[in-house]
Amino acid sequence: MRRTQGRVKPAIVGTWVCLVSYMLLAPVSRVTAQDRQGDWLNITGNAMGQRYSGLDQITPNNFSDLEVAWVWDGSNFPEVNARATPIYVDGKLISVAGERRHVVALDAGSGEELWSYVEPPTYRWEYSMRKNHGKGVAYGEIDGRPVVYLVSPAFFLHALWADTGEHVESFGGAVPVDGFPEFGVVDLLADLGHEYDPYYGIPLEVGYITSSSPAIVVNGVIVVGNSAEQGYNQSRPENVPGDILAYDALTGDFKWKFSVLPGPGEFGHETWENDAWEWTGDISSWAPLSADPERGIVYIPTNGATQDFWGGFRPGNNLFSTSLIALDVQTGERVWHYQLVHHDIWNYDTPQVPVLMDVTVDGEDIPAVVQVTKQAFAYAFNRETGEPIWPIEERPVPNALMPGEQLSPTQPFPTKPAAYDMQGLTHDDLIDFTPELRQAAIDALEDFVIGPLFMPPLHRDNDLGKTASLWCPGDVGGTNIDGTPAADPETGILYVTSQKGCGSRIMVPGIERDAREEAPTGVTISDFAVGGYAGVGRVQGLPIFKPPYSKITAIDMNTGEHLWWIPVGDTPEAVLNHRALQGLDVQNTGTGRQAAQIVTKTMLLYTGNGSDGTPYLYAVNKTTGERLGRVELPGNPRYGVMTYMHEGKQHLVIQAPNMLMGLRL
Repeated sequence: MRRTQGRVKPAIVGTWVCLVSYMLLAPVSRVTAQDRQGDWLNITGNAMGQRYSGLDQITPNNFSDLEVAWVWDGSNFPEVNARATPIYVDGKLISVAGERRHVVALDAGSGEELWSYVEPPTYRWEYSMRKNHGKGVAYGEIDGRPVVYLVSPAFFLHALWADTGEHVESFGGAVPVDGFPEFGVVDLLADLGHEYDPYYGIPLEVGYITSSSPAIVVNGVIVVGNSAEQGYNQSRPENVPGDILAYDALTGDFKWKFSVLPGPGEFGHETWENDAWEWTGDISSWAPLSADPERGIVYIPTNGATQDFWGGFRPGNNLFSTSLIALDVQTGERVWHYQLVHHDIWNYDTPQVPVLMDVTVDGEDIPAVVQVTKQAFAYAFNRETGEPIWPIEERPVPNALMPGEQLSPTQPFPTKPAAYDMQGLTHDDLIDFTPELRQAAIDALEDFVIGPLFMPPLHRDNDLGKTASLWCPGDVGGTNIDGTPAADPETGILYVTSQKGCGSRIMVPGIERDAREEAPTGVTISDFAVGGYAGVGRVQGLPIFKPPYSKITAIDMNTGEHLWWIPVGDTPEAVLNHRALQGLDVQNTGTGRQAAQIVTKTMLLYTGNGSDGTPYLYAVNKTTGERLGRVELPGNPRYGVMTYMHEGKQHLVIQAPNMLMGLRL
C-alpha cells in the first residue's frame, strides 16, 4: 500500500544543521497587503485574491499621459511563460525569472537589478514540467524585517531577506546537496510521506511533484500548494497526491498536511472506487491560493486526478479533485469544500485564485468567495460556511463515449451568476458573417460529436465513425491561466475575462502514447491516453465561432447579474481584411486572448492587442465598460498587472516574456 504517514527520511543521509532557536526572535508579523496602502505584497495584490488597489493618482483624465519609465530586460534568462507578477515592498520589486526561477529584486523606481538568487541545480529541477510556469514569491516579516519565500521547481522552500537576498538564519536547515546554504531552506518532499532522494526527488515509478504558484503567508503560517506534470502528458495512472503543506513562517517548522486524496476513515474516501486511492495521484493546487486572515481560513483550488481525458481506472467522484477547499490555517482541518466537477476527465482544473469579497444579497451581508472556472461559471459561496450564495443544481450530463469509463450522471450548475461565455456547441454558435461561412463551419463539424457542456472525449477507431468529440469550453476555453479575474471590494463587482475554445483531444491506446515519453511517471500503462489534437478551430482562416472571441464580463456579485461585457482588445486584421468579409459591418470581435486585469479606485485596467497586434494597456469605466483610453506597451503582455506607490508616484508594472515594463505619469 502506497500511503504512508509521518515524516520519511530521505534515501540519501546527509548532515542537517540545527535551527536557530526562534525564542530569541520576535513573532512573524501578520501584515497583509491591505495593511500597507500603496504596497503590493501578494501576486494578486492582497491575500483575498482581488487584484485591487485603492491608489488613485492615475485617473481616467491622465491615463493617456502614462509613459514607459523603465524596462527590465530578462533576456539573459531562458524564455518562460511570463506569468510572474512582482510584489512591491520597501522600494523593491521582487519576482522570479527563467526556468531556474531566479529570485530577482529590482529598484522600484528605475527597474535596476539589486540582487538575485538561484537555487543550485538538481535532477528534481531538471525534470520539472512546471519550471517555466513560476508566478512569483510570497511575503512575510520576521522581527519587522521583510522576508520573501520561494517555492522552487525542485520543490524546496527558501526564506530570503528581502533587502539582501540572503537566506534567513532562523529558518529551515541545510539540504544535503552541493551548493545549498546551511540554513534558510526546507525540503518540502520530507513532509509528503514518500521515500525520496534530496537530489533526484521521488522515484518516477512512484510519482512526481513540483510547483508553479507561490505559497501564501497567513497569520504566521506558510501554506504551500504544488503541481504535477500536465495530465494530458500522462500515460500511466500512478502518481503521488498533491497534498497541501503548511510551515511556521518564522522557523520553517512543519505544521500540518492536508490529504487531498482521502484514505480509509477519512472524509471522502468512499468517492474512490477500485482501490484507486492507493495509487492514483495529482489533485494538485497549482493556481494561486487566497486567504481570509480575520477568519483564519485559506482557500485551496485543485485540479483533476491522474490522468486528463481518461479516468476508467478511478471510478467515483474522486474527492478532492477539481474542488474548492477551505482549510483552517493553523490546523489544516477542513472547514468546508465544494467539488466543482465530479470525476473530472476534461482538464477542467481550477485555473485561478479564489476571489474573496464582501457582498450584500437581498439585504444580507455575506462574506463571499467566488471561483471562476474553465467551464465559464462563477461559483459563489459564503466563505465562512461554504453555503452557496445562490442554489447550485445537479443536472444530467452526457454519458461516457469510451469503453470502461464511468462518468458522473450529473454535474453542478450554478443558477446564478449565469455562465459568462459559450457552453456546449450547436450550429447556432458557429460563424455567421455569411451563409457560405456558416455552411463551411457546419461541414467542418461533420466528423465530430458535438453537444452540451461536459461532452465526453472519444477514442480513435470508435464505432461512431467520428474523428473526435468536442467539449466546449475546452481546456483552453472559459477562464484559464492567463485570464486573471479582478474584484472591486467597494462595489462588489467581479470582472471576469474569458475566451471561446473547444477541446478536441483524440484518445489512443495508452501503450501508443507511453512510447513517446522518455521518462514517464508510474508503472502501469493506461488503457487510453491522449494521442493528439483534432484541429477544428478555423474555417477559411476565420475562427469557427461567432464573436466575441474573447471578452470581459462585469458581474454584480450582490445580485448575481451580468452588468456589461466588452471584447478584449480589437478585431484582428486577419478578420478585418478577410476577403469574405469585405463590405460587411464587422463589430469588434475581440482578439481571442484573455486579459490580465486589475481594478483601481478609478477604473478597470486590462492588457490586450490592437488590430495590428500592437500590445496595449487599456483603461475602462468600471460602471459602464466604456473604453477610456489605451497606452502602447513595448512588449506583448501576459498574465499580470500590478500597481504601487513609490516616492510619491503611482506606478504600473506589466509582464511580457522575459520583460517587466514599468509605467508612470
